[in-house]
Amino acid sequence: MDSSLLVDAALHPVRGQMAFESCVEQLGSAIQLGIFRVGDRLPGERELAERLSVSRATLREAISALRAAGLVSTTRGRGGGTFVEPPADAWPADQHPPRRAEIDDLIIFRSVIEPGAAHRAALTDLGDEQRELLQVSLAEVDDASTPADYRQADARLHLAISSVCGSDELAHACSGVQARIHQLLAEIPFLTKNIEHADAEHREIVTAILAGDAERARQVMAAHCDATAALLKGLLK
Repeated sequence: MDSSLLVDAALHPVRGQMAFESCVEQLGSAIQLGIFRVGDRLPGERELAERLSVSRATLREAISALRAAGLVSTTRGRGGGTFVEPPADAWPADQHPPRRAEIDDLIIFRSVIEPGAAHRAALTDLGDEQRELLQVSLAEVDDASTPADYRQADARLHLAISSVCGSDELAHACSGVQARIHQLLAEIPFLTKNIEHADAEHREIVTAILAGDAERARQVMAAHCDATAALLKGLLK
């Protein structure tokens, strides 16, 4: 089979604010599925940017994320380019990699629970204490100084959103989701471009909740969850 047919099937134009995350997902998945095999050189920057309908700057950031995850390496000069790296060493005997089905299951569950929580939070008649909790939690994300601090503050913000809804069951479900998501995010690189997107979405979600705009809160949280899902699918081996 002509390998270009597989490339055509794997890489397609991306749209909207998730351009970076979508590039990472498509390229990472193409590598993990063996469409681009170990030792293969990825198509040139111009070709990939055209296939994905993104700027070269966005493509370079996506390639940088793949490099940080150990999926590719880049060499300069004649004969250079971006090449697919061998997979990492096998997991230790006492550890097991997350199974794809488990990740997909979590992503689907989160796509229902967290946008629903944001929607419900915006419909809730929030008291001063609840509004302050959301504002302080958002500020803690903005003030985080290390990747570890950021991810913890990020999880706390998501838990704060669920906690103001008045449902212990919902808060418990969101807590479980965040605990698992936190574990998975620790296995992929801390990507500045994604964090910039996430920060903007966090602010928009909290603003929508405080303004009582339930539909906007739900829409932005859904996009936020989709962006994380794209990175996990693209970068987890």
